[in-house]
Amino acid sequence: MLHCVKTHFVTLQARGTIALPVDLRKRLHLDEPGAQVQIVEQEDGRIELRPVLPVPANQRWFWTERWQAMEREVDEHVAAGRVTVVDGPDALFEHLAKSLTS
Repeated sequence: MLHCVKTHFVTLQARGTIALPVDLRKRLHLDEPGAQVQIVEQEDGRIELRPVLPVPANQRWFWTERWQAMEREVDEHVAAGRVTVVDGPDALFEHLAKSLTS
């Protein structure tokens, strides 16, 4: 069931454009570069606006500079062969136990 959080009224301009309220744009991250709004016309005449972000809000942490720096560091280790591949969790725990004792 759809629950209404907040209602806004916007004016349709002469060229068919509308401006979304600032608080709505910020809350839905539509003020970020590349953000788009999908328009869905329902059979009953309702129009739905759905925010579409180039990177979903719950995945933006991955694209922070800090996280990307850590990804580059891991890539360097893999390229240099400084990795250990194990077969399953038991082998991983065995490897870790050996690493701690040596």
